[in-house]
This record gives sequence, C-alpha cells and structure tokens, in this order.
Amino acid sequence: MDIAVIGSNMVDLITYIDRMPKLGETIEAPSFKIGCGGKGANQAVAAAKLGSDVMMLTKIGDDLFADNTLKNFHLNGINTDYVTVAKGISSGVAPIFVDKSSQNSILIIKGANSHLSTKDIDDAENELKKCKLIILQLEVPLSVVYYSIDFAVKNNIPVILNPAPADPKLDINYVCKCDFFMPNETELEILTGLPVSNIDEILIAANSLISKGLKNLVVTLGEKGAIWLDGNVIHHIVPHKVNAIDTSGAGDAFIGCFAHYLVKTHDILASLNMASAFSAYSVTGQGTQISYPDKKEFECFLGKL
Repeated sequence: MDIAVIGSNMVDLITYIDRMPKLGETIEAPSFKIGCGGKGANQAVAAAKLGSDVMMLTKIGDDLFADNTLKNFHLNGINTDYVTVAKGISSGVAPIFVDKSSQNSILIIKGANSHLSTKDIDDAENELKKCKLIILQLEVPLSVVYYSIDFAVKNNIPVILNPAPADPKLDINYVCKCDFFMPNETELEILTGLPVSNIDEILIAANSLISKGLKNLVVTLGEKGAIWLDGNVIHHIVPHKVNAIDTSGAGDAFIGCFAHYLVKTHDILASLNMASAFSAYSVTGQGTQISYPDKKEFECFLGKL
C-alpha cells in the first residue's frame, strides 16, 4: 500500500450563486450539483487518480448517501476495507456556495466523521503498517489525529497533516512530530493569530511555526502558488494561470498529488511543483473530486504548460 488517508468523507451539496441572499431573503440560484467530497476523501481520490495504491480509513453514515460514497471509493480504486458505518448517524455533508468569481464558501456537518475512533486505527493496524505515507486532516476528532500521529511515528511512517478546518486547539507538539504540515494562508492565520494579508506577513507567520520545531511547512496560497519552508530555507512554488471556474477542493487536490509524487520520487520540490499544476487543473472544472484529472489527463495538461 502506498498511502493511507485517515480522515473524512462528505457529501458535497454545491450551489452556484450570483450572490448570497440577505437575511430573510429568498433568491434563485443558477444551478446545483451533488458530489462526493470531504477533505480526506478528496485527497485520497486525487492520489488514486494519479495511480497511487490508496486505502481510506473513515466513517460513513447510516443513510442513503453512504452507498454512493462507498461506490465512489470503489470507482476510484480506493481500498475500503476500513470504511465503516456509524449506526444511526447521518453522513457528513458540506453545503458549498460558489460565486461568479469562482470563490467558495463552505459549511460542514461532520456527521459520521465525528464517530471515527482510536479503535478504528487499532483495527486497521496491520494494513496501516504496510503504508509508505499517512495523510491526516481535522474533519475527524483531534484525539484520532493525535493517536494516528503517534502510531505513524512509532512505525516510522511519514505523516502529512493538513490542518483543515483550522482548530486553534491543535497541539503544536503533535504538529512537530509530522513530516509535513500543510495549511493554507487562512488556516495559518487562525493557527498563529498573525495577519497574512501579503507574502511578508505570511512568511512571518510561517516562521513563527518553524521556530517551534516544524520539519517542513508548506503554505498553499491558491492562485499565488505555495511556499515551502525547510528550516530557514524558503522555496517558492510557482502558480499556473488558468481560467478558474470552481476552486472547491483545490487545496485537497494539491495535497493528494503531492503525496502521490512524494511516495513515487522522494523529491519534495518536484512533488510540490507537480501539485501546483494539478491544483491548477482542478479549478478549471466544477465540483471537487470530479474536477481532478486522471494520470493521462494530467500528463496532457503538463504538456501544454
């Protein structure tokens, strides 16, 4: 097994809007779509579409959304041996609102994701030990995230932690155990309490975390690319200009692609550059996972850059 994703799955309820309604106002929206999402599932699908052997460890609900989520994992070649049902609990859902400038606002209802437990990690122990990389996010209980980090460290498995959605209670001591910490600029602001309105402020905020002992900090910056801080060394990851239609799931696309190439090549900078391109491709289509290219589509895109 190449990659284990321990994290969330969601049902994306995507509404394309001209503007948000005012309080008490009802307006018509141009279109609506239902998709499979969740930060964990998105990252798993991105890596799997590129050819990684991926296992998903997550909780699905006891409702009509669950079968579709499971079917989607299978269609993308993801191992679901440790995708389990939370009895009597709804699936996680994410109402997403995408405006005319392709920017999105997202609500999440964790549902079954809140019921992922440390026992689920123990149950998957033998398979997890075979993995070359573990990816974590924060749409599941922090106790599970910490337990997974300790498991990975004990078994010498590299860890990527994506602190999304940002939680100010996140323990920096656990963050420092991870090999890669990958927030976006908004999450960086929440976690540090520092402004991030320009690149200088972003670097100050990032260095405030590096000074606490982080190994590798990657801050994704949307259309501005990303920065990677490796100790005192700063690497700027170039963005790619595209016609953005929907930015939902772009950060997850970045992380899933990075994980795929990191396992494949062990070249951090090259993997980050590939992730930047993959993320750019993802915003040219609507939705989250459905906008991610497979290996052939991505190679074709790379050939045009």
